[in-house]
Amino acid sequence: MLKEGDIAPQFNLPDQNGDMHSLADERGNWVLLYFYPRDNTPGCTTEACTIRDVYPDFGKLNCTVFGVSADSVESHKKFEEKQNLPFTLLADPEKKMIESYGVWQPKKFMGKEFMGIVRSSYLVDPEGKVAKVYKKVKPVEHASEVLQDLKEYQ
Repeated sequence: MLKEGDIAPQFNLPDQNGDMHSLADERGNWVLLYFYPRDNTPGCTTEACTIRDVYPDFGKLNCTVFGVSADSVESHKKFEEKQNLPFTLLADPEKKMIESYGVWQPKKFMGKEFMGIVRSSYLVDPEGKVAKVYKKVKPVEHASEVLQDLKEYQ
């Protein structure tokens, strides 16, 4: 994984509508990149909905939110519509961004080991550097934790 102070890797990925987004486009803004395993699963839905519920607070703090998974554009669109998500979901089925941010790692479930996305986030400052790394994110607490950190940084 990246460390605080590292330059955040660039990306150019489609969102749930097929529109392209890059980190360079967000220069001057804070950016929350939250990586999650899969659309429409319990923990991922909880995390997305807790961010949704306080989303206006991210805007007040000049912070763009990107949810990132290896799901398709179509899957993201269904997830966005079902959960009424007001933020951008980036589709990375080839896992290029996911790997560049170091969140594609070995995981264990029911005694089996496999590769997958580790639920984690990066808060990127307006100059494109990693301000904070969130490892092993707790879906219910994550949004409020990031908002508190944003207030402290600003």
